[in-house]
Amino acid sequence: MRKSIKRALVALSICIPLVFVSLLLSGTVDYKSQILSFFPQLNNVTACRTASPPLRVYMYDLPPRFNAGLLDASFPENTTVTAANYPAWRWNDGLRRQHSVEYWMMGLLLYEGNYESGLTREAVRVSDPDSADVFFVPFFSSFSLNVYVHNMKESDTVDEKLQLEIVNILRASDYWKRSGGRDHVIPLHHPNAFRQYRHEVNASVFIVSDFGRIMNISRLAKDVVAPYVHMVESYDTEDDKDPYESRHTLLFFRGRTKRKDSAEQMRLSKFCLHPAGDTPSSCRLFDAIVSHCVPVIVSDRIELPFENELDYKEFSIFFSGNEALQPGYMISELRKFPKDKWVKMWSRLRNISHHFEFHYPPKKDDAVNMIWRQVKQKVPAVDLAVHRSRRLKIPDWWR
Repeated sequence: MRKSIKRALVALSICIPLVFVSLLLSGTVDYKSQILSFFPQLNNVTACRTASPPLRVYMYDLPPRFNAGLLDASFPENTTVTAANYPAWRWNDGLRRQHSVEYWMMGLLLYEGNYESGLTREAVRVSDPDSADVFFVPFFSSFSLNVYVHNMKESDTVDEKLQLEIVNILRASDYWKRSGGRDHVIPLHHPNAFRQYRHEVNASVFIVSDFGRIMNISRLAKDVVAPYVHMVESYDTEDDKDPYESRHTLLFFRGRTKRKDSAEQMRLSKFCLHPAGDTPSSCRLFDAIVSHCVPVIVSDRIELPFENELDYKEFSIFFSGNEALQPGYMISELRKFPKDKWVKMWSRLRNISHHFEFHYPPKKDDAVNMIWRQVKQKVPAVDLAVHRSRRLKIPDWWR
């Protein structure tokens, strides 16, 4: 009996300090910084707990007509695309910029330089397909749509022919056959991108802006929601003395695609309206975020980027469609919104807006690294689907 009590006391003497340190590191007890100043080695414990190796990505070596050639018509078709000859991005407005996620994703894989000291990337390109976690298909489907399609009723366009070529390339690939395409990553950020043939590749991980037009073939469990590339310039020089009083407009909204002249108005507004349109999401939300203008989201079916890491309620306000239709309701709620709560949201926007910036060369925790991190988090589910598909005689019998 005495021995068992002694063992229990020893266990408690070990467990209680460990629990206490865990609470300190998680921020539950407000002495984290003081403890770490005395025991700096605990910083390494936190780092070890969160560090993970980058995603290993094999990128298909497609002819330039599928990517770089769309950016630069003079790009030689028989030339391999590399970091050295990758065309610089030069479109600063319009739909080409908004849906250019594919360009930045490919750029990260091509980039061969070093990050800033101590920083790492979320994905690395591998030359051996057998060592890859996923396979990236660098077809700029959104850019192709914007370049070659001017009317949705057009048929037999260059864009449609490129889509069919990609499908045939993938069907002939042993790595596509091995997984049924489940471990392949395909950007389809524009709602109409790859529209004639995307049902042929719908087992893959899609990179989408939302699910408004592809709900029948796309789902949150499989695919990744990526932000639009913002149209207005980032607000890097905001004075933080009294941001609430310096923003004289209560609520700002501008509907058109070209919004470069809206940057100043967003920076002078406390709230920026983001209603659903012909799709659940739009670039307005991300223009608001980088302008540190608290987004007011009216979209009942919106899905948001990086939501497993970011709590949008900390820096956005949500109204249902029915609430927004009630005369005067939304404006009344915004007018009585507490200043201290708004300032807290504004401060949070400043702290997270870098996650919505696209860079080449890429930067730590920027938008393109965040997207690849989201892909990495899909890998366990992808592996499960691939392994099940290889042994099941009746696919998805449980349905």
